[in-house]
Amino acid sequence: MSESDNSGRRNLRMPSNDELFAVVTQHNGGNHVRVQCEDGVDRMGRIPGRMKYRTWISEGDVVLVEPWDWQDEKANIEWRYSEQDAEQLRDEGHID
Repeated sequence: MSESDNSGRRNLRMPSNDELFAVVTQHNGGNHVRVQCEDGVDRMGRIPGRMKYRTWISEGDVVLVEPWDWQDEKANIEWRYSEQDAEQLRDEGHID
């Protein structure tokens, strides 16, 4: 069974205008994590209630964040990518 390189590609959620790729660097307990964003800023990420119990977020995970308008050092976690999806993003050059 042979597969072409492109057969495993999935259409992934990409950031909207106000969202950024980020990597979780530290889990601070509860619904707070530290994230390193693609713009170079280290932010405090907040896991919203709709994700808190459904989506487990660990250190090293690639996530989409939306920085707060009124406090740029904080952001909401909007989406978590699986390991496979994160690898695809790296292969396509979207993240380092």
